Amino acid sequence: MINYIILGVLILLVVLVIYLLFKVRDNDKDSLDMMERLSRFEMNINKEINDSFNIMNDKMDKKLDNMNEKVHERIDQNFEKTNKTFMSVLERLSKIDEAQKKIDSLSTNIVSLESILSDKKTRGIFGEVNLNNILINVFGEKNDKLYHIQYKMPNDTIADSVVFAPAPLGMIAIDSKFPLENYRLMVDKNSSDSVKTIAAKQFKIDVKKHIDDIASKYIIPGVTSDQAMMFVPAEAIFAEINAYHEDIVTYSQKKRVWLVSPTTLISTLSMIMMVVQNIERDKYTSVIHEELNKLGVEFGRFKERFDKLSKSIQTVNKDVESFQITTDKIKKKFDSISNVEIQNNNLLEESLEDIDYEWYGKNEYWWKT
Repeated sequence: MINYIILGVLILLVVLVIYLLFKVRDNDKDSLDMMERLSRFEMNINKEINDSFNIMNDKMDKKLDNMNEKVHERIDQNFEKTNKTFMSVLERLSKIDEAQKKIDSLSTNIVSLESILSDKKTRGIFGEVNLNNILINVFGEKNDKLYHIQYKMPNDTIADSVVFAPAPLGMIAIDSKFPLENYRLMVDKNSSDSVKTIAAKQFKIDVKKHIDDIASKYIIPGVTSDQAMMFVPAEAIFAEINAYHEDIVTYSQKKRVWLVSPTTLISTLSMIMMVVQNIERDKYTSVIHEELNKLGVEFGRFKERFDKLSKSIQTVNKDVESFQITTDKIKKKFDSISNVEIQNNNLLEESLEDIDYEWYGKNEYWWKT
């Protein structure tokens, strides 16, 4: 705004100078006087302009200082925020690095598990270990009354485990089977349709063969139950059979071989455990009932003796009350006797005070007679 004012003043000054130059031509006599005025006016203008510039510079300096302070303050704040953000980024990067290491380790473990599951023998061991862990978790470790591991049958076959369920079930054999090769080909997205079809057929053949083996080896009339269990360690394979291979499920039911996964096996064994506990509890019901009857008899005796004791206590209480009444009467007698003696003493003192000793002094003959 000040710059515009100064510019306007300068323009006005130039106009005045031009005007005076034309005026000087018409009036030479007043030219000197006018020039002096112009010089003074110019000096005043220059002074005012300098003062204005100085004031403007001071104000600009102050504003610049304030702006610099605010800029520095904001820069410091932004730097602090940036530093915090940078530290947070570094922390997250370190966590990401740790997660990446865990992922690498997990990948290694997955590769190791893949190599284990690729071999039939190690795959069988894997299923047996899972089966043993489930039995231990449900029945407890080394609970020979409820289950055995690697149980030898009378036909010289060895089941992965047997469970001794209550009658009428009896001994139930559980054998672990892991049909993995054809299942992989069947569900692999990279496999062609023909390969998947062939793998699905072979998968059904493999599972049915396992069912036949279990039914022929581990269902022995008069020794075991009329049914057995085929343990499938992989939930995915178990779900595949129940969802898309109903014919396999029907075949297993005909053979009395029930397909179980880790989840369903835990539920089944938990139910067996509950039945066993209820049976054990029922065995002691008669004993508990007999002991309760004995306790009732003893309590009747206790009540009879307590009633006798209560009557004795009541009799003693009545005697104590009678004794208390007699004691109160005796005390009252003693109190009345004490009051009579005090009254007699008071009467004696009053009689002695009424005697006329002067009269007795004048008539001494009374005591001589």
